[in-house]
Amino acid sequence: MNHSSTPESADAASNDSASLEQVTRRSLRQSTRQSSKAVSKAPSMSLRKAPRAASTPVTAPLAAAVVPAPVVAAAPKPVRPGWKRTALNMGAMTAATAIVATLALPGTNLNVANAESNASAEAIAELQATQSQDIELTASEPVVVDASRAEFSATSVAALRRAELARQYAAYSGPRVADFLANPPYPNFSLDQVVQVALQYQGVPYRYGGDTPAGFDCSGFVQYVYAQFGMALPHSVSGQAAMGTPISRADARPGDIVIMAGHNGIYMGNGTFIDAPRAGGVVSVRPIWTDNYYIVRLGI
Repeated sequence: MNHSSTPESADAASNDSASLEQVTRRSLRQSTRQSSKAVSKAPSMSLRKAPRAASTPVTAPLAAAVVPAPVVAAAPKPVRPGWKRTALNMGAMTAATAIVATLALPGTNLNVANAESNASAEAIAELQATQSQDIELTASEPVVVDASRAEFSATSVAALRRAELARQYAAYSGPRVADFLANPPYPNFSLDQVVQVALQYQGVPYRYGGDTPAGFDCSGFVQYVYAQFGMALPHSVSGQAAMGTPISRADARPGDIVIMAGHNGIYMGNGTFIDAPRAGGVVSVRPIWTDNYYIVRLGI
């Protein structure tokens, strides 16, 4: 049975169409917002499905219209290196630079060493060319080297001289003090002549109690020299000092007698005197080493 359409049915159809249109628009807006959110998030995030209308049926043509637009994946943001990675990179660059500089040094030293080696080689070649290093030996002139320690001696020249003088004076057999007093070789006393006589006995070794050129002590030396002028002096420092006349140092002349504490000698001028010093020494001219002395004069 066919029914004719009525105004009420037409109004109902119109209301359904308007409701469907509102649902479709709402779905499109929600889909668009979801797509924007998906684009703003990380690229790995999955797309959400667009929600359907809860209770309103959708026909096939409208369902095709609400399919969401394709989502374009956002480009990943560049990751900035942190301060730790920057520090590691700078350290690696510094280490690489140091290694390169270190490897460069041996090359310079090698060049210098090569230059010195070349210079040495040239010098050796020059010496060989001039034959300055050649030594010729004949069969009739053998070279003998004796490294025996027994062949060497540490004796000094002065020690050898003293030993020779000691041998000479030890064999002395000439006149003694008594012989000079009995027959003096210089009967006329002269201080200058005293100096010349005293200088003849330089090098005579010291000998305690000695009064001949075989060996003198200090007062024995003065006694022997003055005996040659016919003057008899005791063999003691104090006895000779007592026989002489003290004079000032300013008036002292070479040939006078220098008196010290337990020692004496013959004045030679300019602060020096000649004496027989001590064991191991010899008669010699030397400076007066102390200020504790005085001068006496004999014969004038």
